[in-house]
Amino acid sequence: MTLTRAARRQHADVAHNGASGTPKASDVPGGRYGWQHPVNQFWYFHLYRNVLDALRRAGMFPLAERRILDVGCGEGLWPSSFLTWGASAGCLSGIDVSERRIDIARRRLPGMDLRCGDAGKLPWSDNSFDVVAAFVTFSSILDSGIRRSAASEMRRVLKPGGIILWYDFFHDSPRNRNVRGIRAGEVRELFPQCRVGFKKVTLAPPIARSIVPISWSAASLLNCCPLLRTHYFAVIQPDGDH
Repeated sequence: MTLTRAARRQHADVAHNGASGTPKASDVPGGRYGWQHPVNQFWYFHLYRNVLDALRRAGMFPLAERRILDVGCGEGLWPSSFLTWGASAGCLSGIDVSERRIDIARRRLPGMDLRCGDAGKLPWSDNSFDVVAAFVTFSSILDSGIRRSAASEMRRVLKPGGIILWYDFFHDSPRNRNVRGIRAGEVRELFPQCRVGFKKVTLAPPIARSIVPISWSAASLLNCCPLLRTHYFAVIQPDGDH
């Protein structure tokens, strides 16, 4: 995600991670997802606030002793964010299908457990992590069976009392056939016997790209309207956990 990060496409600029497949280089204009663009900054910092609030509500602070996994870590944006918030490098892990992105992440984030691999077969033992994150990951997995396997693996490696942080878009991208939006019902099906709290976030890309360069404040006001948001941020907890 690789913003994770999270995948480079119309609805995923904010994440900067491409977990299980991102658009081909020919599909993405050069520099479109760089930090020099105000719209990417706008999306990221609005999501940033929601992630911090979810961690606080779940009682995860301080993060120093928490083990955290980013499924689809890309070049390491979200692991670096967790590090900024107080997590220990030795307790942070990430996985991505792109060896190139993992190599970049390893150079940027020494001391973290970063691996190239498949989200449907996580190389960690059961009950390993307090927090498992997936930012713009499942929309890049088009095969429904692999989606189910990845969700099952995330649940397997989650500790009792842990949380899964989910961020993805729910509308298909008309410009990119390599991704597919995920509705709330499908998320619930992917994580049975779990409580899933949804929040619509992220101002729709066409609107944000038009308004943010002119006025961040105006874009923030528009972002207050849930009907103009295109992504879900969700906190997922297995039933019985507190």
